[in-house]
Amino acid sequence: MRGVVDASAVMALMLGEPGAEAVLAVVRRSLMSAVNVSECCARGVERQSSVRQVLEIIRGYDVVVVPFDLDDALAAGRPRASTRSIGASLGDRACLALGQRHRLTVFTGDRRLAEIDPALGIDVRLIR
Repeated sequence: MRGVVDASAVMALMLGEPGAEAVLAVVRRSLMSAVNVSECCARGVERQSSVRQVLEIIRGYDVVVVPFDLDDALAAGRPRASTRSIGASLGDRACLALGQRHRLTVFTGDRRLAEIDPALGIDVRLIR
């Protein structure tokens, strides 16, 4: 199965956190927004890793990093009103927009994303 993975899903895998097994089952050839890669790099640096090490791990899982362009920026901006109540960040909305565009399930460890408006038509699955 292929899907879209967000930073929380990949970090669970990288750190051996709960939910890592669920991510391992879907991560190969899954899509990830470049915005979410940035989040992983920032969290990795906070934990004394380098950006290069984090990127090597992401590449090692054959994750397809999708550039964040103008169309993606517009798509991530559209659901702001309907995701504001759950506190969705730009990274969250970039991930959701990527899942919506490719009609793929979004895998996340972020429970609040499971509360998105069903009218958006995005399948979100919690990894833990």
